[in-house]
Amino acid sequence: MTKPSLPDLLHAAVSAVGGTERPGQVTMAEAVAEAIDDNSHLLVQAGTGTGKSLGYLVPALAQGERVVVATATLALQRQLVERDLPRTVDALHPQLRRRPQFAMLKGRSNYLCLHRLHEGVPQDEEDGLFDPFEAAAPSSKLGQDLLRLRDWSDETETGDRDDLTPGVSDKAWSQVSVSSRECLGASKCAYGAECFAEAARERAKLADVVVTNHALLAIDAIEGAPVLPQHEVLIVDEAHELVSRVTGVATGELTPGQVNRVVRRSSKLVDEKVADQLQTAAEGFERVMELALPGRLEKIPEDLAYALMALRDAARAVITALGSTRDRSVQDEDAVRKQAMASVETVHGVAERITQGSEYDVVWYERHDRFGASLRVAPLTVSGLLREKLFTERSVVLASATLKLGGDFNGVGASLGLAPEGTTGDDLPVWKGIDVGSPFDYPKQGILYVAKHLSRPARDGERGDMLDELAELMEAAGGRTLGLFSSMRAAQQAAEELRSRIPELPILLQGEDTLGELIKNFAADPKTCLFGTLSLWQGVDVPGASCQLVVMDKIPFPRPDDPLMSARQKAVEEAGGNGFMAVAATHAALLMAQGAGRLVRATGDRGVVAVLDPRLATARYGSYLKSSLPDFWYTTDRNQVRKSLAAIDAASKAASD
Repeated sequence: MTKPSLPDLLHAAVSAVGGTERPGQVTMAEAVAEAIDDNSHLLVQAGTGTGKSLGYLVPALAQGERVVVATATLALQRQLVERDLPRTVDALHPQLRRRPQFAMLKGRSNYLCLHRLHEGVPQDEEDGLFDPFEAAAPSSKLGQDLLRLRDWSDETETGDRDDLTPGVSDKAWSQVSVSSRECLGASKCAYGAECFAEAARERAKLADVVVTNHALLAIDAIEGAPVLPQHEVLIVDEAHELVSRVTGVATGELTPGQVNRVVRRSSKLVDEKVADQLQTAAEGFERVMELALPGRLEKIPEDLAYALMALRDAARAVITALGSTRDRSVQDEDAVRKQAMASVETVHGVAERITQGSEYDVVWYERHDRFGASLRVAPLTVSGLLREKLFTERSVVLASATLKLGGDFNGVGASLGLAPEGTTGDDLPVWKGIDVGSPFDYPKQGILYVAKHLSRPARDGERGDMLDELAELMEAAGGRTLGLFSSMRAAQQAAEELRSRIPELPILLQGEDTLGELIKNFAADPKTCLFGTLSLWQGVDVPGASCQLVVMDKIPFPRPDDPLMSARQKAVEEAGGNGFMAVAATHAALLMAQGAGRLVRATGDRGVVAVLDPRLATARYGSYLKSSLPDFWYTTDRNQVRKSLAAIDAASKAASD
């Protein structure tokens, strides 16, 4: 029997999802198939509208290998499992003569825990378990959420939080879910045979394609205990997010509040001497943290080192005691003990990691107005970890609309542990990067405007001229503005100022409603504007006339006092490299490329990306940043851009009449 051709399979899949075949999509599919055949690695930049999901799913399904697809966002996971995969499998079945199975797998805390639901939550101050269903007033929001969760538990087949519509608060969900460390284990749990999380893992073991997220992929790589089933092919979508997600998973934190919770959870489960040792250590740690000033700790101060060693040793004693004692007077003692063990192991692990010290770790204090001080530790780089854990036993495809920065893939490649493209060596992963372009005609559809005449932004300084410029641009555009700000404070100041200046243009502000509601309301009314920070740079997909002006207040370099970024920059410089370009400029280029990508989401979209920071036009690194953006028509002429915005606004109004 002849093997079906890739173009035929792709054509069938594209037709099934109601899409349009793009040349870039065909190029991508061929490159993915080649990488899987060669057991090599591929970085593929596929612009918005390319149809990259099918560009990797079709060749992966055609090869017949076990595939894991890891994405950064819930929206894409749902699109793959609910839309793209079912239709693609149906479309390819006649030609493949088989029906590949697929499943979604998430972290355990995303699934309803039947033990928690029926037996209650181990409580800090209680000997037994706390029943939130009895404690919460039925008329309260929490009480209503919990009652709905109990009803839903009888109906749901998956127990997956994201299948519950409408959703419930984080507080309500925490009453009916457990982390992997708190889980009793299927063999010890009275509800193990019915467990939703275990059922999801079993489905994943049998599936040809497993859809998961970056965080679970990172846990699988870092913690050594396999969470994902064995697989021959790994596809990382939204791959520009991978390094930050892996860094997040590999970051440890200690706070006085967290340590005090550990004391409360474990004190009634161990003898008095061990409990007192932990209590004393917790008090010592809290005293040190009261004096903590934000910033990096290149050397651990003596008082902190002493407090951490005391905490580490006391936590170790508690872990030993928890493993050897049992108290039958405690109701459902195993669940209480498991939660206590999980929390004390976390404290022990972070305290030991910091006291041991490593040249590959960065330690710093943070101070939050609401939550007080915290002590954090993160890896200086995750590149070695990714090279060792990700690229050694499987073919890896990394896809995103923004992987090519400054004209090549080497910057992103280096952050992933890959040597410059074309470099050879016995222990170096073989990879290549391809840019399959975009179906959009960027020079005709968009303008990149840099406000060269404005003053350079100063840190925390007032920018009256920037707000004047922003107001004029918004009025010329008739609203339709997505404002991307480098800080929440800047977004709030701009919203407050411009709401009074231009009352006829409604301005939505991130944080004043859920992100989903804000984006929905922004899309619904062309006059409405939306201001916000980081998640808006990457999370807005609003094609059409509601988003015709995307404004960046300034180049989004990391804060100079960001401990992790400044440590990474310093490490590059000490190794003889250009730390600013390798870390700060790469970070800014990635965000700007993502932000600029909010403008053109469909073939009929028109508009302007306005950067209100003259450094993009005047600084030496400006050309590097510009080359990372879509190929819009470029201008610094403020009058020209106002005329263009007014013309686009008039055309949109005429089209809607």
